[in-house]
Amino acid sequence: VSVAYPGASPEEVEQGIVLVVEEAVRGLEGIKELTSTAAESRGSVSIELLADIDQQKVYQEIKQEIDRIRTFPDDAEEPQVSLLARRREVLNIQLYGNTTEAALRESAEQLRDRLLQDPGISQIDLSGARDPEIHIDVPQERLRAYDLTLDEIAGIIAAPSTEIPGGAVETNGGDILLRVTDRRDWAREFARIPVISAANGTVVLLEDIATVRETFEDSNRFTTYNDQRSIGLDIFRVGDQTPIGVSRAVRDAMAEIEADLPNGISWDINRDRSEIYEQRLNLLLKNACLGLVLVLLLLGLFLEFKLAFWVTMGIPISFLGGLLFLPAMGVSINIISMFAFIIALGIVVDDAIVAGENIYEYRQRGHGLIKAAILGARDVSVPITYAILTNIVAFLPLYFVPGTMGKVWKAIPVVVITVFLISWVEALLILPAHLAHTRSAPTSRVTARLHTWQQSFSAGVSRFIDNRYRPLLELSLRWRGLTVAIGMAVLVIVLSYVISGRIGMILMPRVESDRAVVTATLPAGSPLSEAVQVQTSLVRGIREMAAKNGADKLLQGVFASVDENRVEVTAYLTPPGVRPLNTGTVTKLWREEVGPMIGLESLRFESDRGGPGGGAALTVELSHRDTEILDQASSALAERLAEFPNVKDIDDGFTPGKEQLDFRIKPSGESLGLTSRDIARQVRNAFSG
Repeated sequence: VSVAYPGASPEEVEQGIVLVVEEAVRGLEGIKELTSTAAESRGSVSIELLADIDQQKVYQEIKQEIDRIRTFPDDAEEPQVSLLARRREVLNIQLYGNTTEAALRESAEQLRDRLLQDPGISQIDLSGARDPEIHIDVPQERLRAYDLTLDEIAGIIAAPSTEIPGGAVETNGGDILLRVTDRRDWAREFARIPVISAANGTVVLLEDIATVRETFEDSNRFTTYNDQRSIGLDIFRVGDQTPIGVSRAVRDAMAEIEADLPNGISWDINRDRSEIYEQRLNLLLKNACLGLVLVLLLLGLFLEFKLAFWVTMGIPISFLGGLLFLPAMGVSINIISMFAFIIALGIVVDDAIVAGENIYEYRQRGHGLIKAAILGARDVSVPITYAILTNIVAFLPLYFVPGTMGKVWKAIPVVVITVFLISWVEALLILPAHLAHTRSAPTSRVTARLHTWQQSFSAGVSRFIDNRYRPLLELSLRWRGLTVAIGMAVLVIVLSYVISGRIGMILMPRVESDRAVVTATLPAGSPLSEAVQVQTSLVRGIREMAAKNGADKLLQGVFASVDENRVEVTAYLTPPGVRPLNTGTVTKLWREEVGPMIGLESLRFESDRGGPGGGAALTVELSHRDTEILDQASSALAERLAEFPNVKDIDDGFTPGKEQLDFRIKPSGESLGLTSRDIARQVRNAFSG
């Protein structure tokens, strides 16, 4: 739930917006947790719902409760209530150049329109672009000369700027629609609005007393790419579109559009997430192919090639069977599900090997094909069943992980358990049926030669088992105490090696990304010029560091964004095989190049953003009703943590607000007939617009 309250301080937002919303929705069923944020000019309440409730029903109930609120401040805008849906971004295009903001915005709009003409691209959002606005600036002397106020001018402008349907007139020739179309879209159209119409026919137009211009919203937000003003195009996939398909469609379309871009405007693709998806897919296919080849070769050497072929087929049969049932369970082919397939890849073939080897053993004893298949499968049916059930039980707890992470990781047990069940059927029913009709005798000269080689190798392995392995096994059983003691000693040595710290132990591994990110937070109310200075220093730091370490092989581009008092600079690095330094080293050298920066609330360097281990290693939340006590406690805790040598980039979490001037009407003002509301409206119109 988000409510804009332009010009209001965080304290006013808390009292007038946040607390009112919390009180309205607190008693509804299905709500797990409320998290509220009161910021300047805006308040928001994030409502986390329980996992097992009807989200649409709770959403409608929350919206109804918000619509019933009548105590919002008069100047607060309409509350926005939305049920968040995770949109799947594929890639980002940065359009940049040394040109005007209007020209860059127009080029971005045209580029978005042309990309959307491609059937493989369905959704594109602009980022880093300010919304267009029409500014009407009226000097104070003009207001006084014509005895006008900004409130009155705003009402005069709004009255003729309408577009209202007026019904229809039925005629013999058909219905004729009626509509008042006095809508204005451009500054020149607003400039011709009459402000004053005298009885003698004199008309004062808006352009006579005001400056009317087309510009962009008044905000301290902008982005740059490679030190030039930029606008991003965030491209998402929709429905059945695949990340790889969307990425290829964008790149093919840009190859044609590039020639039509205006001079001085360039483009670059960054954050292409389809590359990660494609890497995981290639890893799965590569591992599957290697597994098939290794199983076929090794079983072909130890058993026989025909039997090895049918055992090897257990891998694709289990995986294809899993793919058949996954859509019914709401699982798609994504990074998590492909990871689950990689996990299952090394397990599913074991059951088929056990069943196939046992059937082969009965053949060696002289049993017929069908009888050997029946006896071999029956002997190992119980061990295989318990092995598969054990694996299922091992992965099953992941299915019941609560919260958002539970929804993400739930695909792993669904995929793995489905594949295990298919492999169970394949090992005990499908494989024995195939082997019951597969003869071992060679049918050609080539297969006869392969069979001879295989039998020779198998005989050699049997001799090794009889002459080497069996005596060692008997010796180990004879000296069983010594065998157990040696095993325990090895276990103790390994455990001591781990406990000593030689092998690191962490909760979640830090995944090094291909980009380094620096986030600087300035005190609230800092002028835009200070934020620009911080941005310039950070960009210059990465440029100078890259120049000392091979910029061409290290740096692809530098993206910077300024949003009020927050500056973020992202350095996009070359692929790991090309760049001479890893991302962690780049971040460390960048930190050293920038050095200490005075006057910041926080400064954080990150080299692993986006991985499962990304973000702060430790977060402590403090709570108290008194803001001053909270400020003192957070500062004291931050100072204490800074004493630890491995702790860096500490953010105490408290940002002082902007300076504020409070107005209170005097008795002399009241004697003139003024009210607090009159004063408030006048001040607001003058400074907030």
